[in-house]
Amino acid sequence: MPDTTSTRTNDVLTQRLSVLSAGPHRDALTRGLRGIEKESLRVTRDGHLAMTPHAAALGSALTHPSLTTDYSEALIEIITPAEPDAAITLDKLDELHRYVYSVLARDGEMLWNESMPGILPASDDGIPIARYGNSNIGKLKYVYRMGLALRYGRTMQCIAGIHYNYSLNEEVWRVLHAHDQSTATQTDYQSERYLALIRNFRRTNWLLMYLFGASPALDARFLRGRQHTLQSLDADTLYLPYATSLRMSDLGYSNTTGQSALRADYDTLPGYLDALAQAVSQPYPPYEAIGTHRDGEWVQINTNILQIENEFYSTIRPKRVTWPGERPLHALAARGVQYVEVRCMDIDPFEPIGISLEAARFLDAYLLACALDDSPPLPQADYAQADENFGLVTKEGRKPGLTLMRGGQPVAMQDWATELFEKIEHTAAMLDALHGSDEHARALAAQRAKLADASLTPSARVLQTMRDEQQSFLQFALAQSERHAADFLARPLDAQTTAHFDKLARESLDEQARLEREEVGSFDAFVAAYRAYTLNRFSV
Repeated sequence: MPDTTSTRTNDVLTQRLSVLSAGPHRDALTRGLRGIEKESLRVTRDGHLAMTPHAAALGSALTHPSLTTDYSEALIEIITPAEPDAAITLDKLDELHRYVYSVLARDGEMLWNESMPGILPASDDGIPIARYGNSNIGKLKYVYRMGLALRYGRTMQCIAGIHYNYSLNEEVWRVLHAHDQSTATQTDYQSERYLALIRNFRRTNWLLMYLFGASPALDARFLRGRQHTLQSLDADTLYLPYATSLRMSDLGYSNTTGQSALRADYDTLPGYLDALAQAVSQPYPPYEAIGTHRDGEWVQINTNILQIENEFYSTIRPKRVTWPGERPLHALAARGVQYVEVRCMDIDPFEPIGISLEAARFLDAYLLACALDDSPPLPQADYAQADENFGLVTKEGRKPGLTLMRGGQPVAMQDWATELFEKIEHTAAMLDALHGSDEHARALAAQRAKLADASLTPSARVLQTMRDEQQSFLQFALAQSERHAADFLARPLDAQTTAHFDKLARESLDEQARLEREEVGSFDAFVAAYRAYTLNRFSV
């Protein structure tokens, strides 16, 4: 939402909601889609990183639609279908967890239900990189991860989180296209509005860190001797007293080295595409020094600032479902923005699936407000200011009297948050009216309570639980993970659902085998073609 609190911005939001609530298209706001991608480390029952391969019973990590791996062989990624109601999405996430646990239990493993990792191997090189078989695309995914290891280290890639994918039904954009009397094409208008959502999100996503950040502490060994300003909670645990999300701070996910000067342009889609296209095409001397080969083996796809566009870390991304073999930027250039991917949500260690329905309901109301409110451009100074606010809240979000910067002027975080809640109230009320419930209003009220009492935030609850139970970070995370494992194992899937997932696993393994059997051409030629494709100019 914009930096000003002018009557105009409130009017814009109110007017658009009014337009969408009238006429035959009234239910369009109920037909958007939500999907979740949840990362979780596989661990042994004592909290050590599992060194076993991704279980064949879960299917192929390369081709399975719902169960894959992220960076490490031990980092499972659980992907739900996109659904029109967050409640259905979370039910699907729960179902997938119950299936995964039925497999992991055979090897005495479970999922680590925390964003910051547990006990990692003694050396960074001991963390296993995910493998995807012998097809050229499978090898490429492995080489890309090798490149990430050389650029950022393997330890950093073991941090886990939740990605929330959000879209509005295209009828919403058609109605607003007419209301705004836009001269852009329907596709371009839709992309413009999603970028407007992203600009508003970038300015205010610090609010999500305060409300939902759940990683105020970490195991001291995670830093592997790096310099830091953290305090000791006990002999093994580092923390900051007012931190909300060390995962999203400069100690966790942050754009470093070659990415430090990279600024995505969220004002126009051509600008965004051009910025990312340059980054995947521009050599970076430290990566050139590494090279693409060691001992005759590929170790990174290229020596550019980014190997591929997905290497750019952002708290939110514009997205479009890709066709087989299609690059994400080409998909955006050809068909425009289809949805956004929110990437800053920590795993909630108090929730078995890592996120509550209450949090999802709030996200829906918040993202809708971001989409419909006025959205001025995001020049470089505002971009930097947004990053600074976000970083400050990750480390000091619960600090009494915390001040942020808005429009170059100081503003109390509490005052700004109150203004944002007034906007979100409008969208929450509309969503409840359409659904005939009060779920969004109740979700909003629960978050308002956190503003009044910081002890209600997940980050404060984590620290308080650790103090009350006299637990280190590892002991706390292990106890929560064991509790959730017991919950899932106590609720096994019915035979029909289990058979469905078993079938998906077999089909994915068959598909990987087919890809490897029908592979044509060398890996070197495949990479050359892939890199040449990268160098194409993107236009809309």
